[in-house]
Amino acid sequence: MTGFAFAGDYPCWSLNLGHFGTSHEGEFDAIPASRLRSHNRIELPLVCQADAKGTTLAIAEADLRDYAGLYLAGPDSGALGVVAKLSPRLDDPSLAVSLDAGGRDVATPWRVVMLGAQPGALISSTLIENLNPPGTIADTSWIRPGKSAWDWWSGWRAPDAIAAGATTSTASLKRYIDHAQSMGLEYMLVDDGWYHGSTGDGQYHADANILQPVAGLDLPAMVQYARERDVGLWLWTHWRALDAHMDEALAWYEQLGIKGIKVDFMDRDDQQMVDFYHRLLARAAAHHLLVDLHGAYHPTGLSRTYPNLLTQEGVLGAEYNKWSTRATAGHNLTLPFTRMLLGPMDYTPGGFRNVTPAQFKPRNDLPLVMTTRAQQLAMYVVYESPFAVVADSPDAYAGAEGVQFLRDVPARWDETRVPGGAIGEHILVARRHGRDWYVGAMTNEQSRTLQLPLDFLGPGRWRATLYLDGAAPDRVDVQTREVDARSAPLALTLAGSGGAAVRFEPLRP
Repeated sequence: MTGFAFAGDYPCWSLNLGHFGTSHEGEFDAIPASRLRSHNRIELPLVCQADAKGTTLAIAEADLRDYAGLYLAGPDSGALGVVAKLSPRLDDPSLAVSLDAGGRDVATPWRVVMLGAQPGALISSTLIENLNPPGTIADTSWIRPGKSAWDWWSGWRAPDAIAAGATTSTASLKRYIDHAQSMGLEYMLVDDGWYHGSTGDGQYHADANILQPVAGLDLPAMVQYARERDVGLWLWTHWRALDAHMDEALAWYEQLGIKGIKVDFMDRDDQQMVDFYHRLLARAAAHHLLVDLHGAYHPTGLSRTYPNLLTQEGVLGAEYNKWSTRATAGHNLTLPFTRMLLGPMDYTPGGFRNVTPAQFKPRNDLPLVMTTRAQQLAMYVVYESPFAVVADSPDAYAGAEGVQFLRDVPARWDETRVPGGAIGEHILVARRHGRDWYVGAMTNEQSRTLQLPLDFLGPGRWRATLYLDGAAPDRVDVQTREVDARSAPLALTLAGSGGAAVRFEPLRP
């Protein structure tokens, strides 16, 4: 496949990364197909609407192995459409794919066009995952999705217990593990700064040793402390530090009782890095370790072959609140229709220091977010991520309005419906876990009222608990009512940059 020809000047949503070798993070900007240029390096998926009725297509790839990642660009001729560009190898930038794959046959990945009558029709598709070969892990009982506390986003802070300037220590981990237990979270993610040579700046240092915790951190004791509280620990690693000692490190993590690893800063999708993903996921599975890929390229369906891959980044997410004004509600409303079509998305929601866009200022410690708290709650339904961090510091949740939804919402789903949405504007997503249904509603900077049809509910009466935008961005109006599938649609009034979250529980006859 060398390209796709378009029949018209489609309105598209494009993330132009500009060059190879990036973290695959940015905004999907609205752009007509006629403005796609040959020097662009367009991230997948490229999403376009083919007609006025809303017919939507998304160009993607699947089953990427022994090959180079795909980008798109406008044709040199200026014709309507896109052409393929492959990420070059590091050892020979004039070459994208070497046919020497360690004795394996090299096959091109799937080139995929997803097609739906409306933008939301693509969200529940599992096409990308299904185009990958099934996994060979016989016993998957240890693969357990869940929510996680996280120390890095808030700057390792817990103002009620941990002073500014602190980094990973036994004391800080105990505070976050206790927080995970109190919230009913399955996991605690120990991020950058826990091993020798990891300084919290995300950089790789030559003296890094992922087998040596920093002074003041008794890692085996912390694993035991967490286990006694039904909390599993995850560890962050820089990919280069891990690659240097992969077999030894993964074996030690399994022996300790670590549940998962977050591997970061790959920032490439050349053939060699694609091979690293497969080596990592296979070896992690052999040691019963779950995986979260950060600094990662777009999903290509690997989680079918390696179900221990729970989520991956490749998204401009909540971390950008620490240093920029880019994590806007408008951006948040493009993601379900673009990046999320390809697979789980580690946006890292849960910011509870909510302000208006006009009040927002980036800050590294205890970051603010420029959406309402109800929109942050809705993200746990709208954004799919079987490993879902609850990003803020423990004190942010203590007695906070809306926190009960974070306790209740699951990280795994059995069914998904998309009652409505428009790219970059608004969305309604309903997901079922067991018998309960959860709904997330989000809007861009424009306030609006969305009508939620209830025909997805099963028979009988249901208790609906609604978490609605309150009088200020950090306020949540919690309401309950009884409904059934024949009830009038629920009117969800959303503030600008706002949202709503709803839990439906079946009532006994």
